[in-house]
Formats: sequence, structure tokens, C-alpha cells
Amino acid sequence: MIDLQRLRTARGVDLTVWPPRYDRKFLPSAEEEHWLPELECADEADRDEIIFGKLKNQIRHAWERSTFYRRRWQEAGVSPDTLRSLDDLARFPVIQKSEMRIAQEANPPFGDLLCIEVEEISRIHGTSGTTGRPVVFGIGRDDWDRISNAHARIMWAAGIRPQDRIIICSFFSLYIGSWGALIGAERLGAAMFPFGAGVPGQTARAVEWALTVRPTAFYGTPSYALRFAEAAREQGVNPLDIGLRCLFLSGEPGAGIPSTKRLIEETFGGACIDMGSMAEMTPWMTNGECRHRTGMHLWQDIVYAQVCDPDTYKPVPFGAEGTPVYTHLERTSQPMIRLASNDRARWINVPCPCGRTYPRLPDGIYGRYDDVFIIRGKNIYPSAIEDTLRGIEGFGGEFQVIISRQDSMDELLIRAEYVPAGSSHDSIDALKTIMWEKIRARLGVRPILELVPQGSLPRTEFKARRVIDDRDVYRTSMGKLNNP
Repeated sequence: MIDLQRLRTARGVDLTVWPPRYDRKFLPSAEEEHWLPELECADEADRDEIIFGKLKNQIRHAWERSTFYRRRWQEAGVSPDTLRSLDDLARFPVIQKSEMRIAQEANPPFGDLLCIEVEEISRIHGTSGTTGRPVVFGIGRDDWDRISNAHARIMWAAGIRPQDRIIICSFFSLYIGSWGALIGAERLGAAMFPFGAGVPGQTARAVEWALTVRPTAFYGTPSYALRFAEAAREQGVNPLDIGLRCLFLSGEPGAGIPSTKRLIEETFGGACIDMGSMAEMTPWMTNGECRHRTGMHLWQDIVYAQVCDPDTYKPVPFGAEGTPVYTHLERTSQPMIRLASNDRARWINVPCPCGRTYPRLPDGIYGRYDDVFIIRGKNIYPSAIEDTLRGIEGFGGEFQVIISRQDSMDELLIRAEYVPAGSSHDSIDALKTIMWEKIRARLGVRPILELVPQGSLPRTEFKARRVIDDRDVYRTSMGKLNNP
């Protein structure tokens, strides 16, 4: 057993206080596998004792300073005194993003979730608001510092070192992913090139700059990494010649989809590292792969994750699928305690070659429970379509899914690109047959498949949005016919 006192005063951190104090001057030697092996490789029972100590302080802090949590917990019949073990956390109610929106609408801009004085906020971020009113994050200066330290630790596990040069190709705006990657790598000591994304023509310029600056690592979304490679080829540049040895990616499931991960690694010649949980949970990298790429480690001593039944939100056993539910352990400003992600994942608790003893998501996050669409009684996930298409030679790189209703019957149209070079009518027909058969076998439904030349479908400058559901148009039109 590890000496718990030594665990609490491990190199670079003092865990005898809450929130923990980190030494910003501390840095492992470049040859070391682990930033903080005392915690990362600890016996699970010993680390759980540290986690439980943090959790008790976090719960007490939220109870005393947030009327949102006090109200929710009183309604559920729980309080800090109810928490006697880690297992007791499952008795606390989950919170949903919709509840945060309601709280912030009633008391803008931060609602009654904020646990510090407004004057103590140093950063304001938020969600994009594409699915509703944006959720606002108020982050204190000390929390921001702890986020940088957490991300540095996790990026170290991914193989990032001070000698690396990192190009960030995602938005610098409300989207917190870019900022988290930036401050983590700065804390780690790497050279940062915050190029950004989203401006017309910017991807082509990013390729030009990459050839000049010669980054060794890339941060962005998986779909944008593939768009970056496409833009390179359009300029006559082989993406392999850019020299990226690591691409750490988040924002969408792609880096955890086997065929997409393989494509990215073959395209760039670097390791594709899957990362990411939720913006609200920053440090969001606490779901993050190590350089061995055996699935996302759950860095439980920073953000405590439980994979839960999507209906009851009770933890499921290791090996089972559920939805991750996250709890901050060292957040003073706007903590998330049992935030339901509604993502889909499976967790395991088996050794990783890196020596870390955290539970893992071996398949990453591979979809959302609310992303599923039902076609003739079958649950269909976009990630399954992507994985199938990317494993087929001749697929042109992009696809769309269009769901419609014809004569009261749901129809699934998949529009997929093909590589036109050397293609004949017969070869396109053969490719279409292969695609159709593999998709039918994977999904259990008979799709309508349409092939279009490579480059025909829209490219993304951020997260891919490939599903169009036109059934509401059908329902509206039928309603007008039935109610003239």
C-alpha cells in the first residue's frame, strides 16, 4: 500500500488542503512517462481516499455557496452529511444542461450556480447556444490556473513535451476547447501557435503556415483535421510531409471511431489521441487517451466520472454501456456536481500499458443518446455510419444522412462521396453495392444510397453536422392537409 501522507504531498501538488495547491514551477523530465505517478498509478483504494476527501470539500463548498445546489439537494433529501462514501454520490440528483439554462434565465447571467463573488471571475466562456439559450461559465482565476495544470498533466500522458510546437486549429471564441488546449500546453512549456479556424480561406492559410512553422502537434476536431489534410492535398502537399507526430482531438466522436482514427493516423503519420468530455466540465481533457491509445482514461482525481444508466442515473458495472455523469473535485467558481452528459460510452477497469490505474472508456464517446434516430424500429447512430463508410476503399471522405417520410414510411437516404480518379460507371456501381451491403448489415435497415463525386458535399470548419431530419416537414404538411 502507498503511504497516504506521501500521496497527499506528491511532487508538484499539496493535497492536504482544498482546493489543492499546485507548484507551477514543477515539470517532470522529458523521459518520464507520468506527470504525477503517485496518483496516476496509485492503488485504486488509496486514490479513492484522496478523491473522497476532495469530494466532501467540493460538496460542502457548493452547499454553502450555491442556492441552486442547496435547493436541489434539499428536494432530494441529501446534504453534505449524507455523503459518507464515494458510493453515496449516486444518491445525489443529476443536473441537466436545461436546468442551468432555466437558472440563468431567472437570474442572469450566471444564475444561482456561482460559488464565488462576481468580482472574483476572471474568465467568461459559454456554450454556442446552437441547441438553446447559451449556458454561461464564470471561472475564477485560481480555477483557471488549476485547469491549466490538469490539462498539462493529461497532455503529458498523450506524449506532448516542452520541445513540441503545437498548432491550434479551432475557434478562439466562446468555445473553450481551444483555450483549454492553449493554457495546458503553455503550462507544460510547449511552443504554441494559436492559428484558429472559421474564416473563409483560413484552412488553406493554415497549411501554408504549417509548412513554415513546422508544428509537431495539432489540436482541433477530428473532422477539421481531415479537412486540413484535404486542403493540403489541394495545394499539392502530402499531409505526411507536414511532420505532425501527435494530433490530440476533441469536440466530436471521430477520434474514437476506429476507422476514423486509423484514417487520421495514416493521413498524417502521427498518433491520433481522443480527448474530451463537456465544455461545462473544463478541464474537459479529463476524458483523455494516453500515448498508447487504448481508450480514454478517466482522470478521476480531477473530475470524478461515473458511467450511469441513462434512465436511472445509477452507475452501471464495468463492461457495461451508459452515459458519463461528471463531478468537479477542485472547482470553487461554478462547480458541476453530477452533470449528466447524455453521451454514450462503455467503461472498463483493466490495466493500461502506460501503468495508469484509472478506469477507461475503451471506445471513447461514440455518440449521444439524443443523437439516435429511429428508422422502422431500429436505433441508428451517425457514428456507426461513419465507421462503416470510412472502412470502405473508394469512399470520398464526406457523407450526409437525410431522413424523410414517404407515405407514412420513414426513409433513410445516405449521400456518400466516392473517389472519382479512375472510376468507371461499372466501378461506381460496384462501390455502391459494397457500401449498401455493409451499411445494411451494420444498421439492420435498407437505406437509399446515393453516390456523389468527392468534394460535392459541404466541408466543416469546426464540428461536422451530417444528419438532416425532414420528418417534421412531413408532419407539418400532413397536419395542414388534415386541418385545412
